[in-house]
Amino acid sequence: MWRLLSAGICWLAMLVVSNGPISAAPADSETTKREKPSSEPDEKAPDKPGKAIPKEETSVTHHTVKIGDADIPYTATAGNLLIRKEDDPVASMFYVAYTREGEKNLEHRPVTFFYNGGPGSSTIWLHMGSYGPRMVETVNAEPTAPAPYHVVNNGDSLLDRSDLVFIDAVATGFSKIVGKGEGTNFWSVDGDVEAFGKFITRYVTVNHRWNSPKFLFGESYGTPRSAALVYHLQQQGMQFNGVVLLSSILNYAKRAPGLDEAFVDLLPSYAAIAWFHKKAPGKAADMAAFVQQAREFASGEYAQALAKGQTLTSAQADVVAARLHDFTGLSVQYLKNANLRVNPSRFRKELLRDERRTVGRYDGRFEGIDFDAAGEDPASDPSETSIKGAFTAAFNSYLAAELSYSHETPYQVSNQEVNRAWDFKHKLPEYLRSVRPAYPLPCTVDDLAQAMRENPGLKVLSANGYFDLATPFYQTERDIYGAELDQSLCANVVFRYYNSGHMVYLNPEARKAFRADLVKFYDSAAR
Repeated sequence: MWRLLSAGICWLAMLVVSNGPISAAPADSETTKREKPSSEPDEKAPDKPGKAIPKEETSVTHHTVKIGDADIPYTATAGNLLIRKEDDPVASMFYVAYTREGEKNLEHRPVTFFYNGGPGSSTIWLHMGSYGPRMVETVNAEPTAPAPYHVVNNGDSLLDRSDLVFIDAVATGFSKIVGKGEGTNFWSVDGDVEAFGKFITRYVTVNHRWNSPKFLFGESYGTPRSAALVYHLQQQGMQFNGVVLLSSILNYAKRAPGLDEAFVDLLPSYAAIAWFHKKAPGKAADMAAFVQQAREFASGEYAQALAKGQTLTSAQADVVAARLHDFTGLSVQYLKNANLRVNPSRFRKELLRDERRTVGRYDGRFEGIDFDAAGEDPASDPSETSIKGAFTAAFNSYLAAELSYSHETPYQVSNQEVNRAWDFKHKLPEYLRSVRPAYPLPCTVDDLAQAMRENPGLKVLSANGYFDLATPFYQTERDIYGAELDQSLCANVVFRYYNSGHMVYLNPEARKAFRADLVKFYDSAAR
């Protein structure tokens, strides 16, 4: 997850962790070896003083995962690949790859590249929570108790459909800047895309996967990365079969100050959360039907009322506030006091204020307890604090106990320095530079759309949780619907929604439903 921006940028505290004791169900692990890819010579020290350049090394272990009725043997490879600028290594990127054993024809075996976002997040969340062969157990929509935590077989893993590569962005996890590299090389929309592009190119070269079906799977800020990355790599001759967008933020510009777009995008998510907590007076029996009513109101009467600004009459405001009350559960007077514009922090504090509870930003099903019931904003996000300890401890233990991997520095779950320093400017695809004005916030849906025009075989699965206030699902819909795709390409985009939040996979039922949709998607895109 951790990962994201609100209307402004959401700075998340840097969390540096070390190994600690944990209770884990043992994996079926055999021999372990630590090796250096034979294609990579030893690196010499840089010409000038700089950060030491490590060798490319891997720790290789062998395991079995049970998916359905099948026991699938696989190899886990934890290691690093060097990223170069011209001939000089400038970064070392950490990854863990899971490859099914016994596959003789890699031309028919997909490979999927996973990453979270931030910017400044490692990929611990997708790695230990989504579709890898092992996962940490957490409690659905409630706080997970302290250690011991349990790392268990993931029966929902995608390893039966694809090999899986989990990548940490530069300066997160064990990925780091080396040699003559500088943070400015990587801490930007385009620098980050270039680094991931170089990693993927090197990975498919070293592992002989150029002719395998290829997929990108990004979450949160990982979705604008994917949209720009698939176009970037396509310009270099690498085409992809599919892109999975989980909890998307494809157009940051809509959240700029002074715009009302974000309030329109958020309303259906407010409605879903109010429905879940039984606070919506206009609540329909079926949540999906209720959310659809909220969509129609948001893009119709509500958007028109906001566009009128101060010319909206008091009588008109009363009508709109009453309808907003039906969808959000917030009082008519509160809505009018807020000029019909309630930002996510205020909604999270206000919805359950009478119960002295707040709701989560990443997942509005979670309830939090603040110091008091006054104030404008929640003190923390219960959907983050409820799981952070479990993921952090479980992953550190898993690396050592099951992957036999150790590192001289602690695993950096998230990096606040990266987030603060991020340059959000993005260079548009060349064809658009004459018709779109330059803007300091990225809109990478244009990159994705152009990649689809140039590669009509590219398919996209857009997945969202109904209860996510960080990346509201209605914004994703409107961003992709506005991509100006040719009608012949529209069927290549599939939208799916789940009763969960930002990290859809935290709800076991949603994780299974998402997997079923992913299986159909892979079977269609990989042929």
